[in-house]
Amino acid sequence: MQEGQYEVTVPSVRDRIVQAAVKIVLEPVFEADFLPVSFGFRPKRSPHDALQVLIDESWRGRRWVVETDIASCFSAIPHEKLMQVVEERVCDQAVLKLLRAILRAGVMEDGELRRPLSGTPQGGPLSPLMCNIYLHRLDRAWDEHDGVLVRFADDLVVMCWSASQAERTLARLTVLLASLGLEPKAAKTRIVHLEAGGGGFDFLGFHHRLVRSRGRTGKKPVTFLARWPSDKAMQHARDRIRLLLPQEWVVEHVNQFLGGWAAYFRFGNSAARFEKIRSYARMRLALFIAKRHRRSRGFGWSVVAYQSPNQLGLVALSGIVVDPRPFRAWRARPNAGGERRR
Repeated sequence: MQEGQYEVTVPSVRDRIVQAAVKIVLEPVFEADFLPVSFGFRPKRSPHDALQVLIDESWRGRRWVVETDIASCFSAIPHEKLMQVVEERVCDQAVLKLLRAILRAGVMEDGELRRPLSGTPQGGPLSPLMCNIYLHRLDRAWDEHDGVLVRFADDLVVMCWSASQAERTLARLTVLLASLGLEPKAAKTRIVHLEAGGGGFDFLGFHHRLVRSRGRTGKKPVTFLARWPSDKAMQHARDRIRLLLPQEWVVEHVNQFLGGWAAYFRFGNSAARFEKIRSYARMRLALFIAKRHRRSRGFGWSVVAYQSPNQLGLVALSGIVVDPRPFRAWRARPNAGGERRR
């Protein structure tokens, strides 16, 4: 746990039920006010909606990116300022009293009850909504001249036209967060210039980088913002596969994980990384077979790759990737006739 962060706790079943009920009451009220720049934990909005904005804006020419996230956001939101924001739209005293009680419930640390004056009820269903309600002040104060803001809860990206605009944007963002009692996380704050052959940035599990396509016969090469699973997402997949393999029903468990992982990352230029993850799964499966039968690694690989007609039922990840396209809603593309896959 990083310094300044509170330990994430899971509320009791009764508390979760109460929080879910409060969320049902409050969400429609604030959802009517939330702005299009906010994508996290909102009905009918997803990470891929936020990622589509990056594709569109880079195609328009915004190639300078300010990336950051808010330091200890969920534990740093001041209770009184949060309640002031809520009271702008809610006047029912019973609901406000209940919400104050939820915020003041506190957490147990080393056998002692702590009641901090900041932080949303982490681990419960109400916390993401409270974060969005509070950060709506940031969304509302944002000026389009500062760049195109894309916010997913406490993760932020701003697409800018130039280096000078990006520098002004970062300064503006820092000031706005300070007015809310928050600050950008220094280790994750930087300005990135997207250019072919240059570096990129990570956002919502993907690594984003400007690439130049190989020119086909009769067609000019195209420069576009590509994305694929980030190094961190790849390591998470490997770690998860390694933990699952010692269990019984090994292929079933690995397939469940790979199916969910691929369902998220398939909307990107992810084919090469999908093959790497599946190759890793095959290798770990071969090691598992060899250890189970107390045989050599070569024996395990022979069983998986050659003796089994379907590699022991390990799910295939080929042919499911859908390349992003600018100005074309990602939901309209899966399984669409004529859509190019690779």
